[in-house]
Amino acid sequence: MLTANLSAQQFEFIRGLIYEHTRISIEPSKEDVVHSRLGKRLRALVLNDYDQYCELLQSPDGDAELQKLVDAISTNHTFFFREEQHFEFLKDRALKELERDARDSSGRTFRVWSAACSSGEEPCSIAILLNEPPFMVDGLRWRLTATDISRDILKRAATGVYDLKRIRNMPDAWFRKYFLLGRNSTSGKCRVRPELQKGIDFRNLNLFEEDYGLRRNYHVIFCRNVMIYFDNENREKLVNRLFDHLVPGGYLMVGHSESLMSVRHGFDMVQAAIYRKPG
Repeated sequence: MLTANLSAQQFEFIRGLIYEHTRISIEPSKEDVVHSRLGKRLRALVLNDYDQYCELLQSPDGDAELQKLVDAISTNHTFFFREEQHFEFLKDRALKELERDARDSSGRTFRVWSAACSSGEEPCSIAILLNEPPFMVDGLRWRLTATDISRDILKRAATGVYDLKRIRNMPDAWFRKYFLLGRNSTSGKCRVRPELQKGIDFRNLNLFEEDYGLRRNYHVIFCRNVMIYFDNENREKLVNRLFDHLVPGGYLMVGHSESLMSVRHGFDMVQAAIYRKPG
């Protein structure tokens, strides 16, 4: 039974460990949130207090639990076609500008990276657009990389199964075309059709690891609603690494609550939350 509160010293240790591993900066005011979320981990591990939990994180088994810690504190609020202006821009402008590069220098493939894909709604939304006109032009393929730091949330994303209540802003025609409706034991749920899901490559990735192991020829990168958790120094590092993974003329989409105004970078601003690599 959990008998102790999270002390200030324990909170600072956990906060520092999360920052070291993920560069997520947890505000001191979030101590109660961390305590609430980690209470479930302590109960699952049958630990009585946070001293035992901090000892576990420093033990030989600490790396495995650190991943569980990151999963516990990660925020995964998302839904299909969230911040729909980005999808309109993708449909109406990005492909038209970048189609020639996709044909000439990328194996006739238009490449998109969802860099903080959470439970998969964002990459699935992108995949639907890439599978519809005007993207389905003769001879041009698409490939979508979807990454997240949380292994647990990636497992959920890779199943392609969603509660029906999470399907927002979805035209009926697209729902019928790209989803299978659950029956009996899966009533109230739906599954992304395999032919759409197979075009998405789900990978576990920490945006601050030394080598992403990814191509440097993406045409569009979505990195939305994740930089709000980083300080300016790490936001700048990330933005410039994403810059290096785009083709000249490629686009970076960030969340509408985010801005690159406070960091140095080489992008041109196109409109709110949309940036273009010159070239």
